[in-house]
Amino acid sequence: MGSFSLMHWIVVLAIVLILFGAGKLPRVMGDFAKGIKAFKAGMKEDDEPETTAAPTVQVPPPAAAASTAAPASTVDQPHQHA
Repeated sequence: MGSFSLMHWIVVLAIVLILFGAGKLPRVMGDFAKGIKAFKAGMKEDDEPETTAAPTVQVPPPAAAASTAAPASTVDQPHQHA
């Protein structure tokens, strides 16, 4: 019961063509491919919660730090008396 020879694969292909017909075979293979893609997407979704559980550090935006500083117009110019 070793590996299948070329003749065995030809017989298997002929039986598949008889059962499904030549027109249905591309549709069956397309459905099979969609099933594999859905399975991979499901596996990827299972892995994501583990990676998102890591703590994240929030950094304030640079605009928040600039708003606490004094305006440049009052610091750079000397006071003028009228």
